Amino acid sequence: MERYVAIDNVCAWPNLTLMPDGVIVATIFNQPAHGAWEGDVECWASVDGGCLWELRGTPAPHEPGTNRMNVAAGLARNGDLIVIASGWTDRPPVGERRGFGEAEVLHPWVCRSADGGRTWTRDGSIDKPIDGVQALIPFGDVIQLPSGALSVSCYAWEPPNKHNAYSYRSDDDGQSWSCTGVIKFDGINETTLLALADGQILAAARTLGDQHLDLYRSTDEGATWANSGPLTLGMQHPAHLLQLADGRILLTYGIRNQGLYGVGARFSSDVGKTWSAPQLLVDFKTATDGGYPSSVQLPNGMIVTAYYCSCTPAHNRYHMGVVRWKSKRER
Repeated sequence: MERYVAIDNVCAWPNLTLMPDGVIVATIFNQPAHGAWEGDVECWASVDGGCLWELRGTPAPHEPGTNRMNVAAGLARNGDLIVIASGWTDRPPVGERRGFGEAEVLHPWVCRSADGGRTWTRDGSIDKPIDGVQALIPFGDVIQLPSGALSVSCYAWEPPNKHNAYSYRSDDDGQSWSCTGVIKFDGINETTLLALADGQILAAARTLGDQHLDLYRSTDEGATWANSGPLTLGMQHPAHLLQLADGRILLTYGIRNQGLYGVGARFSSDVGKTWSAPQLLVDFKTATDGGYPSSVQLPNGMIVTAYYCSCTPAHNRYHMGVVRWKSKRER
């Protein structure tokens, strides 16, 4: 197992995309704070399997007095990189912290790159939810369905404690998006999707209350959803789902339990019906803030998992960390 400080001085909340040419692109928030001030969504790239990273482009540069920080990302059918980015109003200049009391969620931008994240256009659109909620926050992966459509999850920010999660669909390869179903009204927010070859979609959702993860399943391309039960204990969130080359599903998630902060992993060999015992991928040791993992698998079987962390015993700054590892079956 190899561990790296990949991008320094960023809070990140990374989303990894494996490009058709084998490059890994990380879509991140580029400031070392939880959205407390202005900032952008950037794309960084690794051409060596996740060891070294360089800035490629900025899909969502902020407008004055705002930030862009909440993202979903993935590939269109034609190989373009799509980033859907929202953010917040009432953001002060960099370094001047401000709470979110007067801030409002910005409607998401649909950003697109045809050159691996170097240059970007912003010409897509995403509809507001079917129930009239105004504030949408994208999360997780943009996925490709067997039917040819794309799908993504967004959740509604309904302060103080009412959040709804939706599935969105695009039938024009990511140009326009419409709400096709409600994953759950009132009770979940950050939700990531995974498309299976048999047409099912899995969704791992962060719950309110004790903030564990629940698994949801759709057999009609996101129109209706059924709860398949919990995936983690309380304060273990949010999730990422990845189907490995051997067919297993990898769940990675943040751990924020008192005395243990880090990144955990579980595996399923039966499309999410049962799961292996949890394993600890990364122990943050001294940190009390971190997680939000995202993973890709390389052709050689190596898994690259990115996360963010406020500090480690050897690195006292916010950063995007990377761990490169192989699961036992592939050693």
